Amino acid sequence: MRPMRLDMAGFTVFRDETTVDFTDADFFALVGPTGSGKSTVLDAICFALYGTVPRWGGTRGLANALAPSAAEARVRLVFESGGARYVATRVVRRDSRGNVKTANAGLQLMPPGFDVTKLDTGLSPDDLGEVVAGTPAEMDVAVLEAVGLPYEQFTSCVVLPQGQFADFLHAKPATRQQILVNLLGLGVYEEVQKRATARAAQAEAKLEAVDQLLAGLADVDDDALDRAAGEVDRMRALATAVEAAVPELDAARVTAREATAALAALDAELDVLGAVRAPAGVAEVARAVTDARAEADAAAGAVSLAEEREEKLRGELAAAGDESPLRLLLRAYADREKLTAEADVVRAALESAATEHDAAVRALAGARAAAERAEEELATAFRAHEEAKATDQAVGLRAHLVEGAPCPVCEQVVSRVPAVPAESAVARAVEAGKAARAASEAAKRVVQERDAAARDLDRMLVQARTRQEHLDARRAEVDGHLAGAATPEALRDQLAEQARLRKALDEATAAVRAGRDAARRARGAVDTAEERLRAAWRRFDATRDGLARFGPPSADRDDVAAAWTTLAGWADAEAGRRRAERAGRAAAVVEAEAVAAGLARRIAGIFADAGLPADDEPVRAAAVAVERAEAEVRRLVERREQAADLREQRAGHDSRAQVARALAGHLRANNFERWLLAEALDLLVDGASRILRELSGGQYDLVHDKGEFFVVDHHDAGLRRGVRTLSGGETFQASLALALALSEQLAGMSTTAASLESIVLDEGFGTLDAATLDTVAATLENLAARGDRMVGVVTHVPALAERIPVRYEVRKDARSARVERTGR
Repeated sequence: MRPMRLDMAGFTVFRDETTVDFTDADFFALVGPTGSGKSTVLDAICFALYGTVPRWGGTRGLANALAPSAAEARVRLVFESGGARYVATRVVRRDSRGNVKTANAGLQLMPPGFDVTKLDTGLSPDDLGEVVAGTPAEMDVAVLEAVGLPYEQFTSCVVLPQGQFADFLHAKPATRQQILVNLLGLGVYEEVQKRATARAAQAEAKLEAVDQLLAGLADVDDDALDRAAGEVDRMRALATAVEAAVPELDAARVTAREATAALAALDAELDVLGAVRAPAGVAEVARAVTDARAEADAAAGAVSLAEEREEKLRGELAAAGDESPLRLLLRAYADREKLTAEADVVRAALESAATEHDAAVRALAGARAAAERAEEELATAFRAHEEAKATDQAVGLRAHLVEGAPCPVCEQVVSRVPAVPAESAVARAVEAGKAARAASEAAKRVVQERDAAARDLDRMLVQARTRQEHLDARRAEVDGHLAGAATPEALRDQLAEQARLRKALDEATAAVRAGRDAARRARGAVDTAEERLRAAWRRFDATRDGLARFGPPSADRDDVAAAWTTLAGWADAEAGRRRAERAGRAAAVVEAEAVAAGLARRIAGIFADAGLPADDEPVRAAAVAVERAEAEVRRLVERREQAADLREQRAGHDSRAQVARALAGHLRANNFERWLLAEALDLLVDGASRILRELSGGQYDLVHDKGEFFVVDHHDAGLRRGVRTLSGGETFQASLALALALSEQLAGMSTTAASLESIVLDEGFGTLDAATLDTVAATLENLAARGDRMVGVVTHVPALAERIPVRYEVRKDARSARVERTGR
């Protein structure tokens, strides 16, 4: 599997749309600060293919795919595997309840030569190629077939993420063996073994079926064949005898049928002639036509008289003129009377309003005079109060004292305000002032009320005068219209005369309508009577045409009753002549049927002698008997040949079953596949040991024993140690050696899509010293220089990144991470 292009949007730290193009990056490095999202690029590759990421701890960590506060994450990976190009897509969404689910997953096989840059033009999914999988469940099977590795083995051999770099080194022998089986395609031999076993079972089943068929053919011998040949000869003799007798029977039956047909034809002629009878009531049909025509003529005359009267009344009504002007003049007379009465009412109301208005004006003047007198009295009372205050200032000051407040004269607090003496002039002046003020206010209210009443009466007077002027103008207009008009009595007489003429015209119109209806009914009666007459002639003609072969006499076309009488008499005579011939024809039928019955009994005897039932078609029955006998002979011959073929088939099935069983035995997993795995593991360990010696400066070799890995420490007198005793840096070197050996040594041995076309390392470079790091870099450069696989490194070690030609710098800000390609 070789990645070509990776598109991400909303995936973990890559909130914005991000594209990583690996098209020509045979040797690359993902670089950037810790936490910038370098490993997330590898996570996206794993997620696009398998729907999970090693760091998530399984598919339950699906919510980790969404960027913070994002509702959707999209990942699309274009990759090559086994010479074919695929595109894998996964979409994850968060629903309204906060649950995160896979909304879309698909794998498509892209057409040959597809330009990956077209993905930037917004192609629809249908344009990307053939759909291989469309659901997450289908993706599991389709990705396994395309990549050739399940998820656990992919993350151990192709994309080696942080924390799982040493999985292949520390894996159990059975797990490591399964990885090698998938990588080398050794499953094909297991499939061959299974198919060989199935074919052996199929061949043995066919062998058993052939034995059963041969057991059913044991009765096919020479005696049975001789008996069948004798039966054929006997049936052929039967057929010859039947073929000689059947023509005589056919001739006798033809004679009987002809005699029967002649008798039936005679009876049919008698039935036809006996059915000729004149219809009931045919004599009255012609009289009904004459009566109906007379009634139609009378109705037409009545319609003409009614139409003449209608036209006369219509002319008189037109001469009387239009009644609309007369009705308008009468309406004008009525309007003048109404206007006159209304004007009298308005005039009386106007006089009453004028009288009320004058009285209101006088009352207003009196109220104003009273108000003026009240004002003068109020002024007098005020002057008296001022004079009293001047005379008795002490009493006057008491009005300004307030209990508990300082005195305005001595500034001492007033403990009690003395009462004003009843005989004080000030008290009398105050009382007189209050009475004068009340009288003045009452007089002002009266003036306001009477002034408002005077204004209302003034408005009413103006409205009444306006209404009177309007009525006078209307009456003058109506009088002008009625000048020179006839009196109302004369107008009513003219309208009564026009009403009388209209009523008479309506009666005349109704009479015309009734007469026309009667005329239509009369014409209908004529049509009905004439149709009955035509029907009578049609029935006569049909009956006579049915007798045309007998030569009926000609008919009188003026009298249908006479024509029927002539035809019926002729038919009775013809029927009597034919009844005399019937006895001879009946005797001929009996004689012909007796001859045919005798011949039929003779043929039935032939079949009985042969042991066969009689048949209505003896020639066909004899031919069938011959065919059955011959078919039995052929069946016996075919069964003898079938038995010979089955014996040959049995030999072939037996041979194939033995070969298949032998092949299945040789290909059992504990034989051939075990040998292949041992050879592959030897090659892998040899290559990894060579790389490990270079990485460790000649200190370590890698060996295996019964599926377990060990290192030989040349710095400790060749001591053999388990790989789990290595330090972190030593474990990284050993794991890297195995990963590189898997990519370098076994890629050419694989026979399936699981060829290791790429390897991406994401761990451990920071733990290496400068010399080891240089060795690692040189090893990776040599591996990439071969050009048959992609090599990728995830690192933040500058010394290593600078030696890699293509670098993808990963940066992250507060919103999103982004990837920028640098180098060649």
